[in-house]
Amino acid sequence: MVVLGVAWEAWLAPIRPGAWMLALKMLPLAIALPALARGNRRTYQWWSMGILLYFTEAVVRATSETGPSVPIAWAQTGLAVFSYCAILAHARQTRPPRNGAGD
Repeated sequence: MVVLGVAWEAWLAPIRPGAWMLALKMLPLAIALPALARGNRRTYQWWSMGILLYFTEAVVRATSETGPSVPIAWAQTGLAVFSYCAILAHARQTRPPRNGAGD
């Protein structure tokens, strides 16, 4: 998702020529990758909320733009949905055990 987002804004279909700085919006996701690889639960939590912003942007651009940006936006939408579902699955698998009081 990070690679596609940077390529989208820098080379594939930027909003306007020379607008490569918009690729920096992927920086928070790139910074989080090492913590995700380590399995840091807090990072998974904030990633799951942040990914919704990228999902929203991709859907808006997929439905409002024309040209080569549309399939890229749909691909980004799919990656965001896949990432969100994978994060939820991981969170359920790594959930700390409950303390038996209400079980």
